[in-house]
Amino acid sequence: MTIVIDGSELTIEKLVSIARHGEKVTLHPEALDRINICRDMLEDKIRAGEIMYGVNTGIGEFSEVVLTDEQVQQFQRYLIYNHAAGIGEPAPIEYIRGAMAGRINVHAHGNSGCRPEITQTLVEMLNKGVTPVVCQKGSVGACGDLAPMSQIALLMMGEGEAYYKGQRLPGEEAMGAAGISIPNLQARDGLAIINGSNLLTAMSALQLYDMNRWLKQAEIACAMSLEALFANMKPYDVRLHEIRGFSGAVRSATAIMKLIQGSDLVTGKLKIKVQDAYSMRSTPQVIGAAHDAIAYAKSQVEIELNGVGDNPVFFPEHNLTITGANFQGSPVSLPMDMISAAITMVSVMSERRLNRLTNPALSVGLPAFLTKGAGMFSGLMLSQYTACSLIVEQRILCMPASVGSIPAAADQEDFVSMGMNTAIKNAQILDNAYGVLGIELMAAAQALDFRKAGTPPLKPGLGVETARKVIRKHVDHLDEDRPLYPDHNEMKALVESCEILEAVEEIVGSLE
Repeated sequence: MTIVIDGSELTIEKLVSIARHGEKVTLHPEALDRINICRDMLEDKIRAGEIMYGVNTGIGEFSEVVLTDEQVQQFQRYLIYNHAAGIGEPAPIEYIRGAMAGRINVHAHGNSGCRPEITQTLVEMLNKGVTPVVCQKGSVGACGDLAPMSQIALLMMGEGEAYYKGQRLPGEEAMGAAGISIPNLQARDGLAIINGSNLLTAMSALQLYDMNRWLKQAEIACAMSLEALFANMKPYDVRLHEIRGFSGAVRSATAIMKLIQGSDLVTGKLKIKVQDAYSMRSTPQVIGAAHDAIAYAKSQVEIELNGVGDNPVFFPEHNLTITGANFQGSPVSLPMDMISAAITMVSVMSERRLNRLTNPALSVGLPAFLTKGAGMFSGLMLSQYTACSLIVEQRILCMPASVGSIPAAADQEDFVSMGMNTAIKNAQILDNAYGVLGIELMAAAQALDFRKAGTPPLKPGLGVETARKVIRKHVDHLDEDRPLYPDHNEMKALVESCEILEAVEEIVGSLE
């Protein structure tokens, strides 16, 4: 179904559909009217000789330099050339498509001043699969994502590079092959493409979508480990969490109780401790806190997706131009820095449950390191090492980028958000989190195999057993030692694919 972009209703889920799944977009007719009205106002002001930042002045430290009429026509081209100054490997296509969709949504408000041809060309590029090649690094997240967004703007002049039908082509060739006309740049057009934090916001939106799904799998892993460790399930009684009041904890406890429904763990059949360790007992509070953090970050990211991040901002209804700093990435980078800690925190708890599964002093009768040949075999001893190494890397990456400002542009831009660094490191943190959780899931499946074969055999909850069966389609039970890196990588990919989550939710219902 085509997604209508109107400036106010772009959700994270819609952005994922556009960026990742190639959903078509269309510009709402009223949005097009607003863009035209704003452009007419801008051209009136240009003819009247009104001084407007980035239209007939230089930018940054050169904002006091007033351009001649002839220079106004050429300035946008040089603006894009100068700012296309990124470095490094190209960003994933889904990130760039997300940034383009976000920029279209900014234009749809009718406050950006660009020609409608610019916005419509971005729409065509999304719909016909022309994606600019964009270096991921180089943005400081204030004045927007100038360097990466400028590589998108190069396509408007038939320059730069783009992906089209699986090929990396010169920009003009890609646009021609797709049948997209080159609009070129006139007054204001270039700055209206680049002057917002659209790439770091798109990256954050995609990450939040994936992190929510990862957290639900963290609850699945937790439920499996709880079963294997004969946990006391009283701390998961939803009433306990309702009386405290945190919605994330209520959600988490509810999900875990769903997963173990039908288990021997809740029938009174098994002998359990009066009170378990924190890594077992406080999971709803910890994963719940991460749920609450994601909910807050999502609200901030969706405000940014649907707001006017631009400079200057034009108000046709008031015949007014206001120069400000709505490009500043801090409203997104600050909550996303918090998300760095949230995902790492839940990963740490996952590793602590892994330790309890493998440590014979803590595993309630499971074989040491989950192998029957302890001594000759080391079982999953080294799997825990690997999880630890990933977590240390996550901890290092948790340093907030939002406090890392380095002044730019001769101190005209003397505080910048560094939000792109936040988005880049969050991608690395999430990648490690897939690995940590995959290892816990693998260990929990191994432990449950032993419990199911024990005397008496354990009957796991329906959700837990469904997850174990999916894991066994990909990774065999460890009877005797073998190289584990293929299993680790397979499990990491399995978590990222969400196959376990989808299978479990089909059986027990949504975990949200």
